[in-house]
Amino acid sequence: MTTIATTKDAMAQARTRMEKAVDDFRKELGTLRTGRANASILDAIRVDYHGTPMPVNQLGTVTVPEATLLVISPWDPSVVPLIDKAIRASDLGLNPTNDGKMVRVPMPSPTEERRKEIVKHLHKVLENHRTAVRNIRRDIKEAIDKLEKDKKISQDEHKRAIEEMEKISHSETKKIEDLSAAKEKEILELR
Repeated sequence: MTTIATTKDAMAQARTRMEKAVDDFRKELGTLRTGRANASILDAIRVDYHGTPMPVNQLGTVTVPEATLLVISPWDPSVVPLIDKAIRASDLGLNPTNDGKMVRVPMPSPTEERRKEIVKHLHKVLENHRTAVRNIRRDIKEAIDKLEKDKKISQDEHKRAIEEMEKISHSETKKIEDLSAAKEKEILELR
């Protein structure tokens, strides 16, 4: 963490760090299975390719030809069975098929029970990111308090900085909550 010399530095750092938390939340949402095909669901799957664990998207092209199907076209056809095996071994509950040249991954609609589990996981992820934003707010508040204690800023400037930081914090938390609500609606939507 860089040192904070002014309230302007504090606000810039708060904004940057909180936006990173929101971006991380967006990425995490992309990996949640909703029944719709999404290439980012395979991001966590690693394939043992010549002794090196590699992400699926670095072994071939991942496309979404239709809403409920992913197609992986590896650059090296010898890796097809390895990709198939890695997807089956993952905890995503997917059942890929392959024809020796490419792997097709149909995306079944999750059962109601599975949807509830996914929503539960979503709420955990949401709370982790809310906590991250609160921790950033706390760190920045401590830095602003230190500036006032060291007589580098006035009490009025301290008060204004704290209020501005609260606004930023509420705004970023609202973004996370809005993203979560939209994703939850998408997960629970019956197809």
